[in-house]
Amino acid sequence: MAPSSYKRIVLNSRPVADIEPDTFRTEIAPFSQLKAGEGQVVVQCTYLSLDPAMRGYIRDVRSYLPPVQIGEVMRAGGLGVVVQAGPGSKFKVGDYVSGAWGMQEYAVAKDKYLEKLELPAGIEPLDYLNVLGSSGLTAYFGLKDIGQLKAGEKLVVSGAAGSVGTIACQLGKAAGAKVYAIAGGPEKCKWLEQEIGVEKALDYKSPSFFADVKKHVGYLDVYFDNVGGDILDFMLTRLNKDARIVLCGAISQYNAVKPNGLKAYMNLISQRATLRGFIVMDYEDRYPEALASLRKGLVSGSIKRKFHLVEGGIEEAPKALPMLFSGGNTGKLVVRVSNEPSVRAKL
Repeated sequence: MAPSSYKRIVLNSRPVADIEPDTFRTEIAPFSQLKAGEGQVVVQCTYLSLDPAMRGYIRDVRSYLPPVQIGEVMRAGGLGVVVQAGPGSKFKVGDYVSGAWGMQEYAVAKDKYLEKLELPAGIEPLDYLNVLGSSGLTAYFGLKDIGQLKAGEKLVVSGAAGSVGTIACQLGKAAGAKVYAIAGGPEKCKWLEQEIGVEKALDYKSPSFFADVKKHVGYLDVYFDNVGGDILDFMLTRLNKDARIVLCGAISQYNAVKPNGLKAYMNLISQRATLRGFIVMDYEDRYPEALASLRKGLVSGSIKRKFHLVEGGIEEAPKALPMLFSGGNTGKLVVRVSNEPSVRAKL
């Protein structure tokens, strides 16, 4: 039975630094306004993905996507189930789908912006928000195309206990590289060494961190950077000749009013190194290549999945989002919005 109303999270204000309690607000809208038109469906959201890029989406600056406007539903990717199919839709009621309909319990979405989930043995729906979603694709193209990682090289990954970093570590191992992880706290470092199998996990919160990098890593060939700031600046002093820096993210700087600048950049000249940023959306035409490889890794067990699941419904999403910038999560941060709807049980 359809509900009388549904909740959606909209942008209420633009924070100058950290995300504030009033950055977002909850709106209650009548369910009756959701009608699937030609080539459209109504989706019930089951899980939402929380990603560091969301901090950029609410900043009113030029970027690769337009900023979310005040009063608009917050941009987010999610998983859901089709509960109503419009005329001419290629989907049917009960189909599992993924898409970027934003932080709302229900949404009208066009077919062309949705992907039906393939769930062969060994693959679960949540994989499409992690290894088979933007996190896995980002790690894959970052290492393969930007990092051009080769067997026997030294790879260092920062933010290694996050969704992209965890996958990057595992893909690096699969490529035959020596993988070193940077994460915050002994528990995360222990997990990266014992479960993921990196050569060494280095705790950036330790007072001996910089000395530990020199001792255990020495000089690196590829640095997959998710954090920016002082750690990136230091890593520029640890480059082998022809090193590649994969500039994926800058978690430590997203909430800064004025991000820290680099001081050690002249090492890029002396070591003939490359520092390059990238956006995973630019590789859309090659997603099938990456997904085939990532699916194979999941099914074989060579890629392990890790989720930090937040319960409590959609209103927990804005509360959980700051965890990404404080290091509060290990693995992919997701919010359970609802249980599987009854239309799935009827199939």
